Amino acid sequence: MIQVFKPWYDDEEILAVAEVIKSGWVGLGPKTAQFEKEFAEFSAVKHCVGLNSCTAALDMALKLLDVNHGDEVIVPTMTFVSTAHAVAYNLATPIFADCDEHTLNIDIDDVARKISSRTKAIIVVHYGGRPVDLDRLKRVAGDIPIIEDCAHAAGSRYKGVPVGGIGRIGCFSFHAVKNLAMGEGGAITLNDTALAERAKRLRWLGIDKGTWDRTKLDRSYWWEYNVNEIGLKSHLNDIASAIGLVQLRKLEAANARRREIVALYREGLRGVERVIMPPEDGGDFESAWHLCEIKAQRRDDLSLYLRDRGINTGVHYKPIHMYRCYGNRTMLPVSERIFPTLLTLPLYPALRNSEVEMIIDTIRAFYEQH
Repeated sequence: MIQVFKPWYDDEEILAVAEVIKSGWVGLGPKTAQFEKEFAEFSAVKHCVGLNSCTAALDMALKLLDVNHGDEVIVPTMTFVSTAHAVAYNLATPIFADCDEHTLNIDIDDVARKISSRTKAIIVVHYGGRPVDLDRLKRVAGDIPIIEDCAHAAGSRYKGVPVGGIGRIGCFSFHAVKNLAMGEGGAITLNDTALAERAKRLRWLGIDKGTWDRTKLDRSYWWEYNVNEIGLKSHLNDIASAIGLVQLRKLEAANARRREIVALYREGLRGVERVIMPPEDGGDFESAWHLCEIKAQRRDDLSLYLRDRGINTGVHYKPIHMYRCYGNRTMLPVSERIFPTLLTLPLYPALRNSEVEMIIDTIRAFYEQH
């Protein structure tokens, strides 16, 4: 079977993990510190704080902004449930905004309609890797802080600037299928030193000195630390960070290969009227192409047809407001209309041109027969 996603690993990652295991320090330690430094430089921000998932990063971002009971946070409905769940974790209310029909990013006009006196933050997802129009969003948001959910967007750029440092806080995913894949992992990126220091405490139960930090202290008091605020245990570890350092060196080449594959899909499906490709890069927008999400008539039948011929596909995503836990009451007509057409095609750096051609030919064959 051709997979939808596949991490791009080789012996470099294996050797990096072996080095950490042999060192005897596999938790939060020197490799995590090195990854945080290098990813901050890559993202053109002052600080990166490594966490165990993007869900933890979103939760952390809201905690840093003191979001709590009675607050509202505007979120896109067209994304993974973590984005809204993090708001609920912090006892606030997610206010769902519709998507832009063309890009599937959050509809900024709908954001403007839903800002209220209780709006404490706005979370935007760079859907599939394509950056949101952040300058326009900032004009709408005014003083309301913007959290960038960059789960799809490691390596994306808006007006030539890496995403993750344009809003108040960026949240990244390093899950097994992401562009920079650690197996599990996440991070926040930001330029506020005070918030970064607080994040480091909150990720380690509120403790003001991590174990690695305490190894560098006066040995007479090496065990001493303070806990002034209750936090969670959500830090990154050195095994994942060692993989991440290798993946970071490969990221630009991996994303370039993703762009090549999307271009092949675009050319090969040209003229298939019942398939709409995602918008191209250009101007202010450079996507990391985590997803190649087409809009396809008879989506479900096409997916089954491809699966029966050895090609897996996915659907990203069912709009969050349609899930029972959020009440199913909000009406977001664009997302509801588009969702039944969305289909994610296989996209990963190791996907061969011959496999891309087979996928294209199979899609064409389906529509010729139906």
